[in-house]
Amino acid sequence: MQKLLSRPLSNPPKHSFSYFFSHSVSKTTYDPPFSPISKPPKPKPKPPDPTPNRNPTPIKSSLPFDFRHSYSETDPTLEPIGLDREWTGTSAPVRDELDSCLGEEERIRVLGDPLTEEEIEELVEKYRHSDCARQINLGKNGVTHNMLDDIHNHWKRAEAVRIKCLGGVPTLDMDNVCFHLKYFYRKNPGGKIIYRHINILILYRGRNYDPQNRPVIPLMLWKPYAPIYPKLVQNIADGLTFEETKEMRNRGLHSPALMKLTRNGVYVNVVARAREAFETEEVIRLDCTHVGTSDCKRIGVKLRDLAPCVPILFKDEQIILWRGKRDQERNSDISDVNKKSSGT
Repeated sequence: MQKLLSRPLSNPPKHSFSYFFSHSVSKTTYDPPFSPISKPPKPKPKPPDPTPNRNPTPIKSSLPFDFRHSYSETDPTLEPIGLDREWTGTSAPVRDELDSCLGEEERIRVLGDPLTEEEIEELVEKYRHSDCARQINLGKNGVTHNMLDDIHNHWKRAEAVRIKCLGGVPTLDMDNVCFHLKYFYRKNPGGKIIYRHINILILYRGRNYDPQNRPVIPLMLWKPYAPIYPKLVQNIADGLTFEETKEMRNRGLHSPALMKLTRNGVYVNVVARAREAFETEEVIRLDCTHVGTSDCKRIGVKLRDLAPCVPILFKDEQIILWRGKRDQERNSDISDVNKKSSGT
């Protein structure tokens, strides 16, 4: 017994399982789990072509407006700071020799006779559903330059295209999105919004639309660097002292959240809710957890102009908004008028 135990494991008896298995399988049998792995040699990379065949001629477009990465989410009147180059990072100005508007007559010709109510209902029923194959998703960059080319690509095979507006920030102001789409149509043959519901748009191409005569839209293969804009939140809010600003921020942080915004959600009712809240509240808080710091600031900028209000704090993805001193002055003026009328 001791001799059997002292026998080394590397020399098992011939009647053991390993010995039986090694002799029962042929050496020519392909058995991947037990076969040695031989890696194929890596192909040598091809040397780069020293003379690539590229067309140096730039693409010309007759569209008479400035090309920008995003049309609805950038402010062309606001000049960026901190750039030391000629390119502003916001637009590519139109050249004088290409400033030839197609004209309202050409647009009316492409649209053709107005659609009847039955035709509009038929198109809406065909393209408004979520399973529509002709759909473009509008993201956080809003109406982008390349999106205009996507619309024409869909118009090549369909009478209309469905646009689903997502991305959060652009849906705060759907009127702005529709405005820039309509501006594009005024400078472009064809195109009309025939349906709008919450964040869904349907764009009709026109009765006489010809895909062969569509405008040339050079694709933007890069995204410009974001410009450096002035500071959004001041240390002391305009119209308040330092202590009043600090007290407003503390009140906002400890107040219940008016709304909880989700990432890339639909914010079509945020402006209305903020205006309604400012009728009774002086400061409100928006819970933007997981939305992102960049989007929080973009939301604050939109609400500053649409509500209107004054952003006084961005902290831990929380937005604190103050309705501003103008409302306080208006309320005091109304109270003074009431006192005078009651006194007389």
